[in-house]
Amino acid sequence: MHWSVYALGAAVSAALVSIFAKIGLKGVDSTLATTIRSIVMAAFLVVVALSLGKFSGASSLSNKAILFIILSGIAGAVSWLFGFYALKIGPTAGVSAVDRLSVVFTLVLAALFLGEAITWKTALGGLFVAIGAMLFVL
Repeated sequence: MHWSVYALGAAVSAALVSIFAKIGLKGVDSTLATTIRSIVMAAFLVVVALSLGKFSGASSLSNKAILFIILSGIAGAVSWLFGFYALKIGPTAGVSAVDRLSVVFTLVLAALFLGEAITWKTALGGLFVAIGAMLFVL
């Protein structure tokens, strides 16, 4: 299956995260909600990884891989903390639109640190994402 099918699944799932979170955050501290969400996600993913036999490859992980996976986890947790607080106090569609500016930041950071090319198509797409996010905010 093409990667874009999985990316579309991620986008739909992310949309559900925003909707479910906005409903669940009423009268709940956003940090507590993020913590509960993280525990549920961790438990769910452990069950999935165990059922698919994915832990057998854990011994082959390099220290560099482990370090960057940990850093990714910390960055994700910080993103969730900011995102849940923004959802608690802001409009769902606006928060989600601004959150999608991560595409633009990823484009720039991937060019700087991973050597990925920025083509006119990706630059134009990034510009459209940024303009769209700003329209949601305004």
